[in-house]
Amino acid sequence: MIPALRPTLQALGHFLRTPSLSRSVVALLSGAIALLLIVNVGVFVMLQRTSDFNDNVERGQRVRLAATEVMTLSVDAETGQRGYLLTGRAEYLEPYNASTDALPDHLDELARLTAGDSDLSPRVERLRELSQQRLDVIDRTIALGRMGRMGDAIAIIRNGSGKVVMDQIRAETAAINEIQATRLQFATRQTEWASGATVLVNAMAGLLILALAGVSGWLIRRYVQEIQQARDALDAMNAGLEQKVRDRTFELTRANDEIQRFAYIVSHDLRAPLVNVMGFTSELETAGKVIDRQMTAVETRAPKLIEQDALTAVREDLPEAVGFIRASTEKMDRLINAILKLSREGRRNLMPETLDMTAMARGVADSVRHQTDASDAEIVIEPLPAITSDRLSMEQILGNLVDNAVKYLDPARPGRILISGRETGDGWVVYSIADNGRGISGRDHERIFELFRRSGRQDRAGEGLGLAFVRNSVRRLGGDVTVESELGKGSTFMLKFPTRLVLADAGEY
Repeated sequence: MIPALRPTLQALGHFLRTPSLSRSVVALLSGAIALLLIVNVGVFVMLQRTSDFNDNVERGQRVRLAATEVMTLSVDAETGQRGYLLTGRAEYLEPYNASTDALPDHLDELARLTAGDSDLSPRVERLRELSQQRLDVIDRTIALGRMGRMGDAIAIIRNGSGKVVMDQIRAETAAINEIQATRLQFATRQTEWASGATVLVNAMAGLLILALAGVSGWLIRRYVQEIQQARDALDAMNAGLEQKVRDRTFELTRANDEIQRFAYIVSHDLRAPLVNVMGFTSELETAGKVIDRQMTAVETRAPKLIEQDALTAVREDLPEAVGFIRASTEKMDRLINAILKLSREGRRNLMPETLDMTAMARGVADSVRHQTDASDAEIVIEPLPAITSDRLSMEQILGNLVDNAVKYLDPARPGRILISGRETGDGWVVYSIADNGRGISGRDHERIFELFRRSGRQDRAGEGLGLAFVRNSVRRLGGDVTVESELGKGSTFMLKFPTRLVLADAGEY
């Protein structure tokens, strides 16, 4: 048996024999993954609760600090008031002035921190009212002192109204602090409970994962033992299979040698008449030049002896015919050289180069122009994207497809062959050769790419090699060829190639 396939077939055969074991292992691993997910979710929730707890603690501390600062500023204002009334000196009003400037900002901060809190927000508003009442009393006494009415100012202090307001401020501040302390204790207990629950869940999950790991290890050990047994059984089969593979390899090698010999013989037999044609073409071209010179001389000396048709035939028709013959023989020569090289080396080395596909398509169209002119057909070539690939292979592919399109044009309507292309934007380029010829039946869309297989009426010369050669060449270039066709409506052959062909021995393809 082929060594590279042995592990795959062994694993496949064992899997088919022990599906329940495989499902058990998968189920255990799935359970372990599920437990890990649960633990991760629990840890995430715990971290989120801890973050929320820290935010609440920080907010509570800021609330308590702001409330305490409000009360402290009220006391400082009262201290400045008493110092001024007792001494009558303006410098004693500095604590009062600083407190009255800072107190609104602290009250606003406290209101912002408790906004939306149904327990604290009313108390903060009450604290704001009390602070304003206390400042009003202080402002009134200071104003009396500045007017020299110290007795009236001290009388206001002695009546105790200011003390009552300060006591209420202290009570509201204490209430705010108490609410925040109670909330902190409650949140601390909840966090401790959640932390303990998380630790418990993690511990239980860890034990379950260990249990699942133990069961999985036991099942895997069983699995390995059964694989070994299956391997022993397959080894007994491999001896016979490997002998069959050797026999088939020998048969394929012999068949390949026969094909190479056949290709060499055919190429050799084709080359002899081709060389004669090429030689006589050169002689015909030389003879045409000699005749042209002679007719030129006669035309100069006795123009009435020269017929215009003869001049046209010698100067236009003959060179054109010789050119067509030369293009066709050169094309055949390239094909024979390719077949000979394949027969000797097994495959032709590809030579990537940047190709002007528009110019190549025009060259292919020129080689069949005598056929298209004779059948009143046209070949339209749109600008084609360039490609980096093997020149000879691309010429052969385009030539085969254009030859087929011309060969199978429908005489009932003027023939039209369109060669177009586009880049797909993902490293590929697509060329299409579309015609309005006979078309191909749907059942033959795949068969026409097989060796020696043809479609439709067999009224055209050919052996059914062209499209098979096209598909093989396209695949060697890393591409693909497909056809869209309908009887009586024409055919479109689409060639898809990588924009840049990189040889396999360069590390890529």
